[in-house]
Order: sequence, then structure tokens, then C-alpha cells
Amino acid sequence: MRTHLPLAVALLLVSCNLTQAVETTGPKARPNIVFIMADDLGYTDVACFGSKYYETPNIDRLASQGLRLTNHHHCQNCTPTRAALMSGQYGARTGVYTVGGIDRFDWSKRPLRPVDNVTNLPLELDIFPKQLKKAGYATGMFGKWHIGEQGEYHPGQRGFDEAVCSAGEHFNFKTNPKVDYPEGQYLADFLTDKAVDFIQRHKDEPFFLYLPHFGVHSPHDAKPALVEKFKNKQAVDGHGNPTYAAMIYSVDESVGQVLKTLEELKLSENTIVIFTSDNGGVGGYVREGVKRSGDITDNAPLRSGKGSLYEGGTRVPFIVRWTGVTSAGSMCDVPTIHVDVYPTMIELAGAQKPSHDLDGESLVKLFQEPQTKLSREAIYQHFPGYLGAGADSWRTTPVSLVHAGNFKLMEYLEDGRLELYDLSKDIGESKNLVEALPEKTKELHAKLVAWRASVNAPMPTKNNTAESSDEPKTKKKGGKNKKAEGDK
Repeated sequence: MRTHLPLAVALLLVSCNLTQAVETTGPKARPNIVFIMADDLGYTDVACFGSKYYETPNIDRLASQGLRLTNHHHCQNCTPTRAALMSGQYGARTGVYTVGGIDRFDWSKRPLRPVDNVTNLPLELDIFPKQLKKAGYATGMFGKWHIGEQGEYHPGQRGFDEAVCSAGEHFNFKTNPKVDYPEGQYLADFLTDKAVDFIQRHKDEPFFLYLPHFGVHSPHDAKPALVEKFKNKQAVDGHGNPTYAAMIYSVDESVGQVLKTLEELKLSENTIVIFTSDNGGVGGYVREGVKRSGDITDNAPLRSGKGSLYEGGTRVPFIVRWTGVTSAGSMCDVPTIHVDVYPTMIELAGAQKPSHDLDGESLVKLFQEPQTKLSREAIYQHFPGYLGAGADSWRTTPVSLVHAGNFKLMEYLEDGRLELYDLSKDIGESKNLVEALPEKTKELHAKLVAWRASVNAPMPTKNNTAESSDEPKTKKKGGKNKKAEGDK
């Protein structure tokens, strides 16, 4: 026998159900997002990614509660990574592929003239925080911006409700806009205080917090008490500088303070926390033969370091904790890259896509199931310039690469030299497989050439002013470094 509800009762039930749906899917149900990024922190510079010397208890705890992406890549140095993260586009599209102008290093004796670099992220590109703001998120940024700070390029004019930029010094630092702080305060602590205050003030609404630390970038300067903590500790595997260890510890303390604030405010369950670095660590150069000394750390087993497009320069730690979604202590080895962050963020926030093209793919399904696959076939990098390492040596010359599955193919643009590595068997990129695997080489090179054409990647041109030299052009050394390696 069918029972009919009175119309008024039925309408009331429908109304209640709709109200409940709005409450569970409305603004308060959307996750908060905290994105913390260290500067120049190498792949193995945290304990949960291999270090036996540096101490990172809070970052390790975050990893134990969430997911580690073990095959995540950023650019070879600071600015292009930040441009790619914020725009969702490869540097081949934005024109931002390095730090500063092309005359930062003397390439006059090299065979190619580098492509002119764009230093400010073009204004026609809507950064993803702007899309999150449109979707109802409070947005805050405290730290190193490095893709344009003057006028309309300042993050406070591009989608952040609040933005304080600072980089260059760890003590006696300057901020933009000017903010007073206690004499002697350490920059990492100042930025953390700003981040905590932002969380506390926006705890009752969805928020996005971007905390890009200047640590552990040079100048290598740390709080004396923390330096003392590591002075008598035995060095392990190329990790052994007490000051650098203290800088890492300060960044870790910052992560811990943010996590503690989320816990105290009962926000941990509905806040996605991401930790990463902008590029590889400042090390591996001596082993690579491009420097006689000067390594502050070691990225082993990865090859080379910051400024190189070998794995030591581009592979970085990436940790995601999303309570109830990411499995505690899980790992994912699917190749991922900086341009994936933008589509990931807008999916997490339920925000709209921008008017410009996005080059990446959302990683949300990897967060949910680390063993799944993304729809794309490969990730790419394109560097049409030079990065010096000291007198007459180079961290990299112009190069493009494609990374598909386990294989990585690099094309050096001065002479067309190809290098092919199977990263699943040779993460240190020690055995060039070009001759052993000619078909794979041909396949990946065709992909790389097609991708460059698809994004109109600018190519370096012949350097007609290069002085004649008996030095073979295939040799990696040459030129004069006009500025120390510690770029900003």
C-alpha cells in the first residue's frame, strides 16, 4: 500500500534536504589550502627524503600523515618555478625561464645567443590565487615572490588580499610593503608569525595561504643557538654544514608552527597542507666537475644541483596532507611538474579556469589514488640560456628535455647532443642510453620537437660575435661568470 505525504510535509522535507546539501557543499565545506615552499632546499635535504644529518621532525610528521610525490619537478632556479606555479604555464610560453637578464653570465664566447628573459610574470596571466579569490577564498602570501614586486606586478595587486614580500637577507631584512618587526628577528620566524596571524583571522572562512620562505637560500645565515645544535654532529653523505642545517631546522619549525595552529583551531581536518621546494639544492657541483669547491649540500643519489636540468637541479620534495583523502605514509612515483599545481588548486577550491591555456594536469586523482596514472604522456622543460658556476664553467648550457614514464631525453642546443636515461634504473643519470636504445631516442626526440612547436618555444640563435677559439664547442666549459652562483 502506497502512503502519500501531504504536500506541505513533502515540500518541507525537500527544503530541509536542500538546506543540508548547501551546508555540506557550501563555503565552509571547501578545504582550506596551505602551500609552503622552501628556497633552494634539495631533494634529500629533509630526513623523510633521505638525509641522515639534517633534522626535519615536523616535515617528516607531515609526510607520515600524508603523501610524498617522489618524482616531482620544478625549474632549475627560483624565478621560473614561481612563474610556472602561479601561471600554470611552461616558461616556453611565459618567457620566464631564468633569473635576471641574459648578461648575468658572460656567454660571449659561447656558440649561441640566449633568448631574452622576461623577469616579471606578464599581467595578462591570471594567477591561480586570483581564481581562488573569485571563488570566495581569503588569500594571503608572505615571503619570496620574485616575479615582479613593483606596481601592478606586486602580489597584492594580482589576487592576494594580503601580501608581504621579503627576500635577500635572513636578518635585518626589508619587506614590501614596509612592515615593522622586532630587532634581530629571523626572517623565517617573521614570515611564520604573519602566516599564523592570517590563519587565525580567517579561520571561519575558506582560505589559501602561500608561504614561500627565503630559507634556505644564501646568504647562509642562521640563528646562533641552532647552529650550535649541529656543530658537533657527524657529517653524513655530503650533509654536514651546521649553519645550513640550522636554516633547514628553522624552516621545519615554521612548518611545525603552522601545523600546530591548524590543530589548535580545529582546522586540520579541512585543510590541505603542501610542502615543497622551488628547485634543487646548491650542491653536486664538485662531483660534476663544474666547481672545485662550494657545495653547501649534496643531492646524491641525484646528479648535479641547482642551475642544472639533471635531476639534482629539478627534482624536489613534494608532500601533501589531505586528511581523509591522502593515505598516511603513502608515496607516488608518477612524474609530476610545477604546471600541475594551478589546475590542482582550482579543482580543490572549485574555482574557474582562467582565460589563458594551462599546460599541466590536476593531481587530485593522484592524491586520492597514488597508483593511478595521469592522462598525459610526458612532462617537459625548456631552457634557452646559460647558467654559470664560476670562472670558465657552467651549471648548464641551453637544453630542452622530455620526461615520459621512466625515460628522460635531454637535447643540448649548442651542438644537438642527446642524452637518454632510464631513471627507474639510473636515477643518477650516469649511463647515456642513446646508442643502446635508438628507437626510444627517436620517439622521445620527436615528442620534444613537437612539444616545442606546440608552445612556440623560443630558441637561442647563433652567436655571431663569439670569438674564435680552439676549444671544442661540445665542451661544457667556457665563458666568465659575472656573478656568484647564489642567485635570488
